[in-house]
Amino acid sequence: MSIRVAVLAAAVVALATGCGAGSSGAQGSAVAGSGSSGSLKLVAGFYPLQFAAQRVAGDLATVESLTKPGAEPHDLELTPRDVGRVGSADLVVYLAGFQPAVDDALAAEPPRSAFDATGSARLDRTYTPIEEGAESTRRAGSVDPHFWLDPTRLAAVGDALASELGRLRPADAATFTANAAALRSDLEGLDAEFKAGLASCANKDLVTSHNAFGYLAQRYGLTQKGITGLTPEQEPDPRALAEVTAFVRANRVRTIYYETLVSPEIARVVADETGARTAVLDPLEGLNDQSQGTNYLEVMRSDLANLKSGQPCP
Repeated sequence: MSIRVAVLAAAVVALATGCGAGSSGAQGSAVAGSGSSGSLKLVAGFYPLQFAAQRVAGDLATVESLTKPGAEPHDLELTPRDVGRVGSADLVVYLAGFQPAVDDALAAEPPRSAFDATGSARLDRTYTPIEEGAESTRRAGSVDPHFWLDPTRLAAVGDALASELGRLRPADAATFTANAAALRSDLEGLDAEFKAGLASCANKDLVTSHNAFGYLAQRYGLTQKGITGLTPEQEPDPRALAEVTAFVRANRVRTIYYETLVSPEIARVVADETGARTAVLDPLEGLNDQSQGTNYLEVMRSDLANLKSGQPCP
């Protein structure tokens, strides 16, 4: 927390001494976007929200992500320039509590408007960790933030975002609504593909490197078993590894899934112990050169193909 406070303090000083007023790029866009014409300036906390914002806003806005491509969004740290981007935005799209640095920046440098996706995403899943001890007790009951892996929840966020953009730019409200409808159509089509593709899998137990896939599992009739908790950097203790290994053997799990943004070593340890294989299952927290697709829809379809092969499903 102290690092974020220091960064925010530096940002406030920089803006107060005229750095923001003297810049010609981002500040100019914000001024243009705050009126009744020109391009709106949107800032998103991380990739899935950036994707939804781009689709809903279309060519009426520029959309930037605070999380760099390939970076893990859970522990985002912001520079003074990043905090300035938050303050100069027409709209910041974020998920409260998921990225504390974004919450802090919004408090320090409030933008014209902010859209918290929490309500429309319906975050109704909680996570109880395997591990014992004080730290695990603190995490017990933590809300799972990974709603975007259920396409219908991301569609709901898109609809709510269209309403917020329409409030900011009433003259373009119909365009935002139409864009959100097109996004919903794509996401409902994707949802139908997942339902059909995962309807008859030989094994419904989904063993993943961390507990990011609860909403996906819930939507499509799978049971998630994560090796680590809600954040991928959490290290499992020997008891947790032993429990997951026993689960894999008892349930004849064939595939252990790992992610593109974190090390696959933990998944490989369990696979080596049980004779299972490993495969990628991308939680879509951010894209990089290793992503199996160039956008949300493509990567989700790659995930579906990997699930159909790994579970396996006819």
